[in-house]
Amino acid sequence: MSQKQQLAKLQNIAGLMLDSRLAALQAAARAKAESEAQLAGLAGAVAAPADISAVAAEKASLNYQRWADARRAELNLLLARQTVAWMEARDAARVAFGKTEALAGVAKKLADRPR
Repeated sequence: MSQKQQLAKLQNIAGLMLDSRLAALQAAARAKAESEAQLAGLAGAVAAPADISAVAAEKASLNYQRWADARRAELNLLLARQTVAWMEARDAARVAFGKTEALAGVAKKLADRPR
């Protein structure tokens, strides 16, 4: 097997690795964005129905706020884990991209080299 053939196989493998890493990065970013959207959805106030008493409305509001605070805490922990996963996926994609670019540079030098 010649150098060019070996390099072509390496470039193919590096390209597949890059595609895989980019897909993982995209999935991590999508999961992170979904959690951020859920967290943002908890920020809005819920209006009480008009046909209940003020005491019942206030009790319902307090119960919702208690639930929303607990849900925010859960989502913040999940978001922290997802952010770490996203950062790791981003770094892995950068490394894969660097390998792909390095192999492309070697291939160009090999092609430009006089025989």
